[in-house]
Amino acid sequence: MSGFTKMFLNLTLVGSISGVLLAAAFHYADPMIQANREKELKEAIFVVLPEAKDYKAHEKTVAGEKMTVYEGVDAGGKPVGIAFKAEGGGFQGNIAIMVGLNLDYIRLKGIKVLEQVETPGLGNRIGEPKFEDQFKGVEIKPKLEYIKNRKPEKPNQIQSITGATISSDAVVKNINKYVEIVLKEFPREDMAKDSAAGHDVKTSSEKKEGGHGGR
Repeated sequence: MSGFTKMFLNLTLVGSISGVLLAAAFHYADPMIQANREKELKEAIFVVLPEAKDYKAHEKTVAGEKMTVYEGVDAGGKPVGIAFKAEGGGFQGNIAIMVGLNLDYIRLKGIKVLEQVETPGLGNRIGEPKFEDQFKGVEIKPKLEYIKNRKPEKPNQIQSITGATISSDAVVKNINKYVEIVLKEFPREDMAKDSAAGHDVKTSSEKKEGGHGGR
């Protein structure tokens, strides 16, 4: 057997072993990763709906995919707003955002960036409180807008991050896209009926574990 053949076989063996090890590591780590993401998502609901002590999950199939809207309720079970996940492409990759909306379906209660891989020092600043806090109380009708290099002049505007217009634009577009879907597929009157009848509604597991009343 030639030296080249031996080297090829050794590299093939090493590659195969490495592949098996990586697959095993992923198989072990993936459930933990998914559990952590679910935990972050649930925590974000209470960030964008600060008055909520619990929530009810309303599920519906939209365009062939399951979508969930979380109806936040106070300690007495009274609705305080809804939250939903908005995601789409950014400058570097996917951006996922938890969005809080008032019961009037007119103003945002807040946002929380769940996932982003934007440019460090520029686009990744969409996850900073200074940017996220701009969305509190912003009107969604007409659509959300961003402006550059000056302060917002209208109730539906936020200021983009300097040097990160694409990332700022992506956040606004993702929110507008999912707000439109929610307004169409989860109208307020239907949400109220579902909650009263218990149709396609699930109560959060936190309530069974003691809730967030001590927050």
